[in-house]
Amino acid sequence: MTNAGNTELEGTTLRVYAYVIKENRRVGPREVMRGANLSSSSVAYWHLQKLEALGLLQKDEYGEYVAKEKANISGHLWIGRNIVPRLMFYSLFFMGIVAIEFIIIGVQVFAYGQMPDIILFYLLATNFIAMLLFLGEGLLLRRKTRTENGKRNGTNPTT
Repeated sequence: MTNAGNTELEGTTLRVYAYVIKENRRVGPREVMRGANLSSSSVAYWHLQKLEALGLLQKDEYGEYVAKEKANISGHLWIGRNIVPRLMFYSLFFMGIVAIEFIIIGVQVFAYGQMPDIILFYLLATNFIAMLLFLGEGLLLRRKTRTENGKRNGTNPTT
């Protein structure tokens, strides 16, 4: 993985790059236009050229592009061929803490018949809020950066 052009990889360029990585084969500008939900093939071509100039894509003799390598993108992780915001993993961490706290409260109430200390409820509330904040921010970031292939699958990509 490389950090090449990390500052250039955002918005539509990142969507195009993620689409090419996800497809894992040679793609042309028209296909990228449809798959990344762009307005025209010339827009797709411009972003493909930009990615080629950054050294992330390679163009073949037929005018199709293939990914050379996966770049390290700030705030994101690659899971297979999918890009996922790092905030989603932070949300999962807090989700685990909240689940453990629920178990502790449940054991105290049902097994021992004791009412837990109020401090545990404050901890639960704080961790639950942190989980929701990270999840919300992660979902917003994912919506901005994910490839929109819902058109191809016949689903609505915004839901």
